[in-house]
Amino acid sequence: MDNLFQNKYRVPSARATWHEYDGGAYFVTICAAHKVHYFGEISNGEMQLTEIGQYAYDNFANVSAHYPYAEIPLFVVMPNHIHAIVFINNDCKNNNSCDCRDAINRVSTGGGITALKNPMLQNCLGAVMRGIKARISRCARQRGIPFAWQPRYYDHIIRNYHETNQIAEYIENNVARWDLDELYG
Repeated sequence: MDNLFQNKYRVPSARATWHEYDGGAYFVTICAAHKVHYFGEISNGEMQLTEIGQYAYDNFANVSAHYPYAEIPLFVVMPNHIHAIVFINNDCKNNNSCDCRDAINRVSTGGGITALKNPMLQNCLGAVMRGIKARISRCARQRGIPFAWQPRYYDHIIRNYHETNQIAEYIENNVARWDLDELYG
């Protein structure tokens, strides 16, 4: 992939080139910028959410209201990041419009991207993460709460039940293991 578009550098996608992200199970981590504790603090082994932390929690808990093809059965809001297991149930291959790997890095090279060809409108993991991050940012901005995201997000394609169970255990114990977390700061 050429890293230049109109003589400007762009960051290559971190997504798997062999996977469309339009269906499956994923372990996702989204982080606050500079490891700032925007979402709350851990006190006596429990997460104490800030206003923006509660809003983030509510968005993850109710993801299907905005994205009927998405389900988040397990997640945890930490002081400066959020871990989640995300299921995407979609069959957009039938409309010949899928390419959901990393829509934010797609560029139009002639005439624009509209309707079914617009990757920003696809039913995929990227659309869900982009939407959640945008809603939380908008809430913070409207309420005058200082807040910023780290660009992008981390994802891991979950391949089997064994991985699902390991990731679920990690998420469920994340608050208790906060002092060992690589994002602790």
